Amino acid sequence: MGAGEASATGGTGSPVATEETIALSNELASELASMDGALLRGLRERLGGSLHLRGTTLTVTGTEEEIERTRRVIEELSNLVAAGHQVAAGSVDAIVGAMDASANVREFYDDVIWRHRGRTITPMTINQKRYVDAIRSGLATFAIGPAGTGKTYLAMALAVAALQDRSVNRILLTRPAVEAGENLGFLPGDIMAKVDPYLRPLFDALYDMMDADRVHIALERGQIEIAPLAFMRGRTLNDSFVILDEAQNTSPEQMHMFLTRLGFGSKMVITGDVTQIDLPRGQASGLVRVQSILGEIEDIRFVELSDGDVVRHELVQRIVEAYRRYAERQAATPSPGA
Repeated sequence: MGAGEASATGGTGSPVATEETIALSNELASELASMDGALLRGLRERLGGSLHLRGTTLTVTGTEEEIERTRRVIEELSNLVAAGHQVAAGSVDAIVGAMDASANVREFYDDVIWRHRGRTITPMTINQKRYVDAIRSGLATFAIGPAGTGKTYLAMALAVAALQDRSVNRILLTRPAVEAGENLGFLPGDIMAKVDPYLRPLFDALYDMMDADRVHIALERGQIEIAPLAFMRGRTLNDSFVILDEAQNTSPEQMHMFLTRLGFGSKMVITGDVTQIDLPRGQASGLVRVQSILGEIEDIRFVELSDGDVVRHELVQRIVEAYRRYAERQAATPSPGA
C-alpha cells in the first residue's frame, strides 16, 4: 500500500482531508469492479470519505480516521480473497462490525459450515456467528429477525453438515401452512401437493446445498423429511436435526406441541420474524410468547438478528430498513380520535 499527498480542507477547526492511494491485488480489484460496483458502494457507504478505483489502485480521500478504517477493511478483504473466500457487499458490514466489536473477521470466514460445488457457507456477521455457535452449543435455538438475515439458510447448512457427519440420522424441516387454512380442501392433489407452496422455500434452500439426486435419495430413504407442522403431532423425534421455519405463524399451543417433540440425540432450531405475523387478528403468536416462558431454561438459546445482518442483495437490506422506518413512523403516529 502506498500513501499519497495530503491536502487541507477549508474551514477553521474542520478535520484535515488527506488523500492516499492503496495498491490492490488483481483479484481484489476485480471484485471491487464487479457486482455492479456493489462492493465498492458498500465501502463508500460504511466508511465515509471519497473512494475512486482505477485499475488496481484505490484512491481514498478523507480524514485520517476514515482512511485508516478503509485501509484496515481493504487489508481484511485482501486476506479473505487471497484465502479463496467469496466476498460481497455484506462482507464490508461483517468486517466493519467485527472491527467495532474487536472481533476477528477470519473467525467468521474460517468457520465453514458447508461446502458444495466450490461454494462455501459461512457466517457473515457477528450475530450470524453467534447464531451458528448457539445452534452448536444448545439443544433448542430460537432465531428472530427480518428476512435475509440467514436464519433458515444457516440452520439448513448446519443440518446438512450434521447429517453428512452422522451426528444425526435425519433432517426434519417444517413450517406452519397458516395461509392455507380451510382452503386446503379445495386445492387439487393429495395433502403434500396442497401444502407444497408453503414448503417450497425449504426445498429451494436444500437444493442450494445438495445435488438434486442426493436430495431425492435422502427423501426416499427418510433421511430428509419436509412436512407441515400439523404432521408433527404425536411424534417423538430422536437423532434428528429439526428446523421450524416461519415460527411467528404458530399459535402458543402449536409451539408447545412442537417443542415437546424433542427426542434424544436431537437438536431444534426455530426461526421467525415477529414483524411478519399472518395469523388471524387476535390470535397470539407462539414465537412472541415463548421467550417469556423459556428464556431462563438451560440449553435453550435465543438469538436476535437485525437489519444489519441482512446478507442478500444490498437492495433487500434497503427495503428491510425502509419498512422498519415506516413501521416506526406508523407506531409513533396517534390513531384518529386518540
